[in-house]
Amino acid sequence: MTADFLVVGAGIAGLSFALRAAKYGSVIVLAKGRAEESNTAWAQGGIASVLEKELRDDGDSEESHVADTMDAGAGLCDEAVVRRIVGEGDETIEDLLGYGVHFDKDGERFLLGKEGGHSYRRILHARDTTGREVARAMLEAARREPNLRLMENHFVIDLITTAKLDAVSDDRILGAYVLERETGEVKVFKSDRVVLAAGGCGKVYLYTTNPDSATGDGVALGWRAGALIANMEFIQFHPTCFYNPAAVGPEARSFLVSEAVRGEGGILRNGKGEDFTKKIDQRGSLAPRDIVARAIDRELKKTGAACVYLDVTHKPRGFMKERFPYIYERLLQFGLDCELSPIPVVPAAHYQCGGLKTDVNGKTTIRGLYAVGEVGCTGLHGANRLASNSLLEGNVVGRLALEEMMRLYPPSKPVMDAPPIPEWVHGDVAEPDELVVIYHNWDELRRLMWDYVSIVRTNNRLRRAAARLRNLKKEVREFYWGHRVNADILELRNLVAVAGLIVECGLRRRESRGLHYTLDHLETDERFAKDTLLRKF
Repeated sequence: MTADFLVVGAGIAGLSFALRAAKYGSVIVLAKGRAEESNTAWAQGGIASVLEKELRDDGDSEESHVADTMDAGAGLCDEAVVRRIVGEGDETIEDLLGYGVHFDKDGERFLLGKEGGHSYRRILHARDTTGREVARAMLEAARREPNLRLMENHFVIDLITTAKLDAVSDDRILGAYVLERETGEVKVFKSDRVVLAAGGCGKVYLYTTNPDSATGDGVALGWRAGALIANMEFIQFHPTCFYNPAAVGPEARSFLVSEAVRGEGGILRNGKGEDFTKKIDQRGSLAPRDIVARAIDRELKKTGAACVYLDVTHKPRGFMKERFPYIYERLLQFGLDCELSPIPVVPAAHYQCGGLKTDVNGKTTIRGLYAVGEVGCTGLHGANRLASNSLLEGNVVGRLALEEMMRLYPPSKPVMDAPPIPEWVHGDVAEPDELVVIYHNWDELRRLMWDYVSIVRTNNRLRRAAARLRNLKKEVREFYWGHRVNADILELRNLVAVAGLIVECGLRRRESRGLHYTLDHLETDERFAKDTLLRKF
């Protein structure tokens, strides 16, 4: 199967690219499950944007948004990238409105929210299901586009490059080997313009706000293909994941209580009712996420408590039901009326700030291969992502990637004369006979990462994790080559690869900065004010 453009992932980043690319050639968008299962669709938070057309009387400006982003990024943001992406906020909102996204309004003006790390109200929401609304509108637009083919239940196994085929020394993308999950058939998808937009890796941890599909596929694909990887030590933990040990099912265990709740006055308290975050940062519950998550972690370890509490009981009756209807109703389903009782919460893995190293256009170190959204590392987030910058980045970089690609490799001008691509070669084709072992390895990996590579780290914990991961990689390699490939094996293979990258990057950064906090190096060291870079040779 051949396309002018091949996109892996159906969230805001991939679709922002694909919907525009369809005007210039054929586009195939691959989703490994249902298209609605993307990280975008799970995003409760909104999109940060200082809109020029909005009459602002609070003093906000693009300069302030840039400053807040740089402050949250702890010295590792690329200022030129920050300015470019923040400066595209107006166009992003116009773009999404054009697809039919409905943002909350107060009369003719957008109803703006405030979140941790932001100096002003500049967050556009669609109630508390912004991501679902964005995904709905963009997927509807994609399904109407005649030149775009959305293929669900297609799992990319590996990228195909000239270097992989030993064809030429110039490393260029040729396409991908893809598993059609319904039939078990492995197909070759040929394209010399490939965009990875497969989201993050939250499922590498035991507790995460991410959907089950967030298994680090894009980073693992890029890593195995030889692309440069940056800053995988910076994994953001969202401070407020609903805590209910009796909850059943992955969605219940991953239920996020949006940062916007704190932006509207929610206060984090310990079991004694104390606002403990004020002791750590004067901004209290509205400090950047890395600071708040560490404050909670410290409080839990100090007191031995299982959770802390997000208190909105001081808000007027009916406020939560009106402003956050999804969160309010979901909590009611778990037996909690948050207008009467505080919400028990704990931190959970939420966002991957590192990824494939790219420029602001999403261009990777492999010719013709681009990475947009959470899978890419443009320099916007630095050592810690500012809340609600991610949907903005996904849309902007998706648009810029197409502009760059059309300048360098328009469909009328082939990227290269492609060498012959062989059919996919694999080992034994026997069905896995002990799936329980695969599931055990999955659980062991996620608990290992939670226990040893979480919010607070040490050199010993990282080294122990690295040693166990070496054994897990060997076992997963045996599964991969010894049995017929299925989605469980492929996801485990990717998770182990990404876990190894997180640990290796963590061992190389001998300081505490942003999301990487180690008890062995408590201070920030300017010698490490640079990206942590890895490449597979």
